[in-house]
Order: sequence, then C-alpha cells, then structure tokens
Amino acid sequence: MFNLKNKTAVITGCNKGIGKSILKKFSEAGINCIACIRKENEEFSNFCKSLEEKNKVVINKIYFDFQNKDEIKDSITKINSLGKEINILVNVAGVVQNSLFHMTSEKNLKDLFEVNFFSQIHFTQGITKLMLRSGNGSVIFISSTAHMRNDRGRFAYASTKAAISSTTKTLARELGLKKIRVNAICPGLTDTDLMKNNTDKSIIDEEIKKISLNRIAEPNEIANVALFLASDLSSYITGQNINVDGGSQ
Repeated sequence: MFNLKNKTAVITGCNKGIGKSILKKFSEAGINCIACIRKENEEFSNFCKSLEEKNKVVINKIYFDFQNKDEIKDSITKINSLGKEINILVNVAGVVQNSLFHMTSEKNLKDLFEVNFFSQIHFTQGITKLMLRSGNGSVIFISSTAHMRNDRGRFAYASTKAAISSTTKTLARELGLKKIRVNAICPGLTDTDLMKNNTDKSIIDEEIKKISLNRIAEPNEIANVALFLASDLSSYITGQNINVDGGSQ
C-alpha cells in the first residue's frame, strides 16, 4: 500500500536530526535515496553504508552548501547525471537564528532567508524539473510551527518558515496539474541538536507544559509523517501545512 520500493528520494540536511531520521525511515521502506549534506563525513558515510546493507537500497551522497549558489546548481547537475527517476523531494536543510526584532540586522535576516528560503526554492526548481519526467511525485518541505506561534525573538526565523508554508500552497496548485503533490510538515519542538543549541532549557521546560502530550517530539516521529506524505496513502493530500506538535496550545 505504501508503494515505495525502488522509488528514489532526494533528501537535504541528512547529516543529523530530522533529515537523518527521514533518510533512515525511507531506506527501511525500500526507497533509494540521494542524500544531500554540506561536507563529506566519515561517520555519515558509514551510516549510509549500514542502511544500504541492511535495507538493500542504494544511497548516493551529494555534497554542497546551501549558502553557495554555484554549488546548488552543480548539485542539481550531479543528481541529473545519476540518471535516476526522481519521485520524492524532502527539503530539510535549514538554520535557526534567534534575536529580538530591533536586534536583527539586515544582513542576518538576508542570510537566514538565503538558506531557509531562496536556496531551497532554487534547489526545488531544479529537482522538480527532473521529477516532471516521472509524471507524478511528492515534494515535502520541513517548515515549523514557529510561523504560527509568533514567539518573541523568532521573527526572522518564523518569517522564513512562513514563506515556505505559503510557497507550499502555491506550488501545490501549479504542480498538481503534473500530478506532483506539495506539502509541508510543521514540527513543534523536536529533540534535535539544532533545537537544543538554539533554545534555552528553561524555555523548553516551559513550552512542554503547553503541549498536550507533555513532551517534545522525537525526530523519527517527524520522519513518520514524511513517509506518509511520500506514499500513496496521502494521494489526495496536497497544499497542506501539517502541524506535528503534540497538540501544542
């Protein structure tokens, strides 16, 4: 019913956290993956090798920096040269920056948008052109509930995620004619290094009190939703921003 064996997914930000969990979950479902990370990493290479051996899949590794437009362009060329039919794209790569509105410089704002929005759009434009060849597919953005919660100090980060969530709806309308679905997952607090390194423990403890399930998410719980959106089980779902936040109030 999942219909995913031998499909090919492009996944960015695979080195850790949510991206790494999605790579693991997808490979377990029989999906061949093109894993995109910034730099070559022996630990990550060994991780990919173990997934390949255990799940009988192929994982191609592509290295590029989302802050470098030339590298993004080259990565699309490299992915195209693999000669694979691309069925799924999961945009995970992103950065977090916290600062109050009056303390946020124009440079910091532009840098954040460059990674979290413009580079993702550039990459998505290139990969979806390759996806058109298959006549169907699923694009999944990792957004955030931050753009709906409007917490202090998150104006810049939340703005980038709001842009992604809005793009999701527009792109779903445009690509729906080509049978490509586009959705965004909006995680709440998730147990990743990125979250812990950018959020004080006191804030995390306070936020947990507002969550119906009384805990933060595990990365694999976000990966489960990505797998659902990649599969035929979500064949009539597109243009949606799906909150995965444990019932946060």
